[in-house]
This record gives sequence, C-alpha cells and structure tokens, in this order.
Amino acid sequence: MASFLNFYPVDPSRKIAVICGGNSAESKVSRVSAHSVMNALKKNYHQTKQFELDEKLASHLDIFKPDVVFPVLHGPPGEDGTFQGFLEVLGYKYVGSEVHSSSFAMDKIIAKQIFASHNLPIVKDIVIDRGYSIDHAVSKILDLIGLSVVIKPARQGSALGVALTRDQNDIQKGISDAFMFDERLLIEKRILGKEITVGVLETDQDTLAFPVIEVTTPMDKWYDFQHRYTAGLSDHIIPAELDTAQTQRLQNIAIKAHQALGCRDLSRADFIVPNENTEYLLEVNTLPGMTPTSLYPDGAAGLGINFAELVSYLTERAARR
Repeated sequence: MASFLNFYPVDPSRKIAVICGGNSAESKVSRVSAHSVMNALKKNYHQTKQFELDEKLASHLDIFKPDVVFPVLHGPPGEDGTFQGFLEVLGYKYVGSEVHSSSFAMDKIIAKQIFASHNLPIVKDIVIDRGYSIDHAVSKILDLIGLSVVIKPARQGSALGVALTRDQNDIQKGISDAFMFDERLLIEKRILGKEITVGVLETDQDTLAFPVIEVTTPMDKWYDFQHRYTAGLSDHIIPAELDTAQTQRLQNIAIKAHQALGCRDLSRADFIVPNENTEYLLEVNTLPGMTPTSLYPDGAAGLGINFAELVSYLTERAARR
C-alpha cells in the first residue's frame, strides 16, 4: 500500500465478520459487494466469514466472536445508523461511520441542512411529506421550482425511487412512486451537467480525497440503479476531464462534507457539475458500493491502492480503535 496511508501491518489471525443482505431494497447489491469484499479480505485474513443481516445475526456473531465487523450494507437499516447502534450495544469494533453520522448522511434532507450550515454548494430544493395530497405537492413544486425536478426518497440509496421530470404528469407519477420508498421526499431543481463522484479515505494524519471520477452513461440515460450495477452500461472517467481548480474544489468539498457529517473511515460524495465554474454537492454515502462496477474501489485504484489493500487498511484501522 502507498506509504502516505501509514498502513498498519496486517494481522492475519484476526477474525473478520462481513455483514450483508437484510431486507432493504438494495439487499441484492449488498450481497454482490460482500462477495467482492470477502474475496479481497481472504488474501490477508484466514478467518473471514460472511453473515446475513437477519434475526439470527446476534447469536451468530456471539459464536464467531469477530475482532472486526465489516458492514457491506446498502440502504436502511444497515446504512442509516440502526445497524451501527446494534454493533455499539454489543461492543463490536466495526468499519465505517458511527450511529449519528450514518443517520445524518442517509437522510438526504438532514444532510443537506448540514451542508448548508457549512456553506457547501447545494441545489435548490423543497421537502414533501406524506401529509400532502398529490395535487398539493405538485402545485408547491411548480410554484417554487418548476417542471424540471429530481424527486428523491429521503432515505434510500442506489437511486431507488428517484425520478427525473419534464412535465406535470412526470411529477405526479414520480411523487406517487417515490412514496413507495419513503414517507418524506426531497424535490430538487434538476441541473444538467456532468455526474461526478469523489471518494474520501481517512488516515491517522489526514483525510484524503481520491481522484475525481466522471460517470458517463449512454445518450438520454442517467446513472440510475440499472446503470450503476450492470457491467457495460456506464463508464468511469478517471481522472475526470476538469481543470485543476475545479478538481481541487470538488476534492475539498468532498472532504468538508465528510467532516461536516462526522463521517469515519470512508465516504463518497456525489456531485452534479454544470460548468467549469460551478459544482453542486448532492449527497454523501457512508458505505459506498464495493461491487465490480462500483466507484469507490475505482477511486482508490486511481490513488494507487488496490482493493485487497483498501479493505485490509479499513479492517486494521477499525481493529486498532
């Protein structure tokens, strides 16, 4: 591993529990990520075991007695602080952010309030909750933002339930569909531009930003669930073709967002970049995907860190807390 990471020596005798699955809408993706993490961890650790997030997990962990728990979970309850609280109560060391930062980051509405309080650049938005009728919600959106919006469930990941709209019918359908995923919706003005992401990794000395990545999809498509997790449906341009000043701004914003939320170990910030002078922070992921098509491992590779090194570093960092 690169020397600037101050990499801890691997202790191959450590027992590592990789947790995946559960009942979230992203459980299948979680299992794919976990398969990648397991294969990478086995290169350095002899006692690595994968567990499903279910009602038997507490007893399974009690029997296995892991030194470190490596959550590879996407969406609630694995990514929203609930699972982290479970581990805190049981006294396990684990990779990733703690209870409050996980909860803040998972809720896009709360996260944006925190970003705004730190003067980070965000897109104009409004919040709609289940108490609104569809007609009232549409009227509010049209009055305050317009026809072209992005509708997002407040507490989902992987673009599940997200809708891009062009007319009133799109808005009505988007709201109805999004309410299937959450009780509260974040409605943002739609900004056309490059889809950008920046990974963040903590060390003992500093917080590092990975190379900036641009995500491209086929014409008239966007980085939805299908294009995130289907090989060949998106390309990752590393480093993104941006000027030096904007690249540095994006990396700085990613680090500031990580710190503003109180994240730990790792995160990935997503942006929309309409032009060379402007960028908007959309959200921060505290447990970014680890599948073969995922962005966070690609960003680490761009910094010279291979996947086995990355997961071992995160494991040893957690073990030494």
